[in-house]
Amino acid sequence: MKQRKPLGVREIQRALSLSSPSVADYHLSKLEEVGLLKRQNGAYTVNKFLLEYSVKVSYFLVPRYLFYAIFAVAVLIIELTLFKPIIITREYIFSVVVTAIFVLVFCYETAKTWLRGTL
Repeated sequence: MKQRKPLGVREIQRALSLSSPSVADYHLSKLEEVGLLKRQNGAYTVNKFLLEYSVKVSYFLVPRYLFYAIFAVAVLIIELTLFKPIIITREYIFSVVVTAIFVLVFCYETAKTWLRGTL
């Protein structure tokens, strides 16, 4: 990732002080299988989109928008249950609609990130 250019197996093996190119190739192929690396003309590049828009949780990469979507859903539930007025006003309907739009946008972005990153 620091090189910002495609690297071959031997270059990666030397940079990471691995014992042989076959060990480096094994680990690189595993990273390629999960979508963290891309192979182009025998050289490897980092899938920056996946890493930039994801957060590591335990052993999983989770799209960053998932946290925003969960927060927006929680706000919507609170608005619909705890803050529901006796007489429904325009302001209440407006706030619920705006929050629902946020939920939809964040859920869409989460799904798009998940599918584009092939997690």
